[in-house]
Amino acid sequence: MFEYLESVLLGFGYQGLFLASFLASTILPFGSEGILIYLVQNKFNIPALVLIASVGNFLGACTSYYIGFKGRTFVEKYLKFNPEELDKAEKIFAKYGSFVLLFTWLPFLGDAITVAGGLLRLNFRIFSVLVFTGKLLRYLAVAYLTAAVF
Repeated sequence: MFEYLESVLLGFGYQGLFLASFLASTILPFGSEGILIYLVQNKFNIPALVLIASVGNFLGACTSYYIGFKGRTFVEKYLKFNPEELDKAEKIFAKYGSFVLLFTWLPFLGDAITVAGGLLRLNFRIFSVLVFTGKLLRYLAVAYLTAAVF
């Protein structure tokens, strides 16, 4: 079984990482770090991996932003998003401002932060710069720490 999974990951390589990174940044519970680590260990090009993962993860966050932009009723009714998580994310925005978007890579809370960014109608340019920067720094750290260890 492991050999099959390995061949699939290596076969899809960059495209698989892009898809995993995109899904990991939407409201779907998914992770991409394991695939990134695996590809780094198999000598894929690290700058390309970091860029592909960052772009995929950023685009997934944009999807969550758009969902939030549709409105709180839509988010709660159709997506069954926890209202308490949204309230918590909005309070974090009120306390720390837009710079909280640098932390959208955090598990669970990150999705709520991006949705709340849409709900609050944050300027999309500011959203984009901060979210992409946070995700790029995260993937840089994971990739280069992996390369240093292995």
